[in-house]
Amino acid sequence: MPKAYVFTRYGGPETEAFVDVDRPAPGPGQLLVAVRAAGVNPVDWKLRTGFRRPGETGERVFPAVLGNEVSGVVEEIGDGVTGFAVGDEVFGNTVAGGYAEYALLPAEVSAHKPAGLSFADAATLPVAAATAYDGIRQLGLPAGATLLVTGAGGGVGAAAVQIARSFGLRVVGVASDAKKDFVESLGAVHVPSGPDLAERVEAVAPDGIDGVYDLVGDQVLAEAATLLTDRTRLITAGAPAQTVAELGGARVERARTSAVLDAVAELVVSGALDPHVTRTFPLDLAGEALRAVEDGHARGKIVIEVAE
Repeated sequence: MPKAYVFTRYGGPETEAFVDVDRPAPGPGQLLVAVRAAGVNPVDWKLRTGFRRPGETGERVFPAVLGNEVSGVVEEIGDGVTGFAVGDEVFGNTVAGGYAEYALLPAEVSAHKPAGLSFADAATLPVAAATAYDGIRQLGLPAGATLLVTGAGGGVGAAAVQIARSFGLRVVGVASDAKKDFVESLGAVHVPSGPDLAERVEAVAPDGIDGVYDLVGDQVLAEAATLLTDRTRLITAGAPAQTVAELGGARVERARTSAVLDAVAELVVSGALDPHVTRTFPLDLAGEALRAVEDGHARGKIVIEVAE
């Protein structure tokens, strides 16, 4: 039977386990994919603790497969699906987990993998890169404007810096001192995280900040907001909607379309976006891959490679 890495109840790493599962059958509008690679994201362990995405309802069925983005090869197609065929190399968001040998993808949030894009890189795009792309588009800053990205050394942050640069923006990236060289390699001006953040940002951007893309939340978000005269240019993927609304900003609005996946894939193929896959783990070590992200110090993206 196919193998999957799951969590059996809400809680910490002790709830995780490998289990044998039935091979999924695609429903209407779905693709069954033989997984080649799965991206690892903070939302994976947050969902394990009981976190719910904005607008999410209903009770989770256990055991629940971890993971939210994969790349692979189409094995079966559900009713009503057009534009995909068995054997196509694809990537996209999962219906119910991706740390597994097989996963279901909604066709409307899946895309064909370009030949010039590796399975590992493709598996990082549906969550981190697509979130970054949606946020940059939402801000709508003109070329030449200055964008502040908090959490610039993480998966979404690194993608946001590069995508913003491809749109002609100047970027100031907030990250730990340990990630200084990495953030600067992305094309951003690095500012170390910590107390008195606003003063350090003002020192490197004396003409002001035109927009903020926050990926940290809490005090970092609150202090970053003080740098803006127009709070409609404040967005976050690191804080609840109510928190950022109280500051005059908004959550990142996710498009969740194949068109966005095509766009970010083209950025990778063109060289404008490097997913920066810094570590890969086999499926047998999925728990270690998730710990590498959960400890909060991962640089770039972590990927689980399921099959060659």
